[in-house]
Amino acid sequence: MRFVSYRRDGELYHGRLAGDQLESGVIELGPGDLLSVLEGEGLAAAGQRPGPERSAAELTLTAPLLRPPKLLAVAANYADHIKEGGGTPMNPARATPRLFLKPSTAITGPYDPITLPKISTRNDWEVELAVVIGERCRDVPVDRALDVVAGYLTANDVSARSIEPGFERDEEHAHPFFDWLLGKWPDGFAPLGPYLVTADEVPDPQDLELVLEVDGTVRQQGSTKDMIFGVAELIAFASSVMTLEPGDVIETGTPDGTGVAIGVFLRPGEVMTARVGNLGEQRTPIES
Repeated sequence: MRFVSYRRDGELYHGRLAGDQLESGVIELGPGDLLSVLEGEGLAAAGQRPGPERSAAELTLTAPLLRPPKLLAVAANYADHIKEGGGTPMNPARATPRLFLKPSTAITGPYDPITLPKISTRNDWEVELAVVIGERCRDVPVDRALDVVAGYLTANDVSARSIEPGFERDEEHAHPFFDWLLGKWPDGFAPLGPYLVTADEVPDPQDLELVLEVDGTVRQQGSTKDMIFGVAELIAFASSVMTLEPGDVIETGTPDGTGVAIGVFLRPGEVMTARVGNLGEQRTPIES
């Protein structure tokens, strides 16, 4: 099943698609986004409930989850992406996933424009598979980790590759790690959706194609099979550090093909298109 959150008549609602695409219409299930379903009855039960049918023309899609309990992301999880940045791929037997958090204010809808931040002139794309947690859990073993997944999303971990505050900083106060982290946080830098696709429709999350285009030019094309740490390993590790909750989102890293590797960055007027497997396509216009 495919679930969506959307605005209709100025109010926020959630529902499930009547078919495979938005054009088939939406069975409206209630007010608010999908977090209430994940924290309550769950997607399977919600998929059986009746509701009024709405046409696509009535709706404006938002991100399926606007304020998840946590938006986690993973850095350096594809070997070729590490290599294109001049680094050495890690050995997963002797390393742990590099987790970081993005603020919920970074979340935006699958077709919403992004306004480039004043703090940077070097803004980049990163298409990613995102995982949505369906149950509260801690210390989940790898062999059970996929059981706690409610579904999957197309995601784009948009990143500012420079921080330009408008004045010269003292060298000791221009730390590369914190600049890198700040570059993940601007408003709109986490497009999610269009659909939350239930886990049963994704039999193998390690066999999904990832593609990102800018104005029709393919910039990234890879596969989730090339992750250093797979979805199950990421969930197991994250749950060893913190309690995972229904509605938590984990962005799982990006393949090679980022703009920073070739010195090409997003410009106003361009449009990013991102897709992951059969999870639906995003179209993100860039504004100054």
